[in-house]
Amino acid sequence: MTHFPIDAPKTKVIKALESLGFSVVREREHIAMIRENADGTKTPLTLPNHNKIKSSTLRTICTQAGIQREEFL
Repeated sequence: MTHFPIDAPKTKVIKALESLGFSVVREREHIAMIRENADGTKTPLTLPNHNKIKSSTLRTICTQAGIQREEFL
């Protein structure tokens, strides 16, 4: 099983989330992203605006957004 990256670069995390359908709405202290689902609902996502994202934070973000580990990796 592939492990979550430890201290993943912010740019790679954003790029991976964009490939899953999320788009950046705002970028200040935190980065706000949103995904419009097929059924018309929207999935919001907020991640810290740090240069590196810790693996525990990344796992929590994926859980809250309903993203599977394999899907993100």
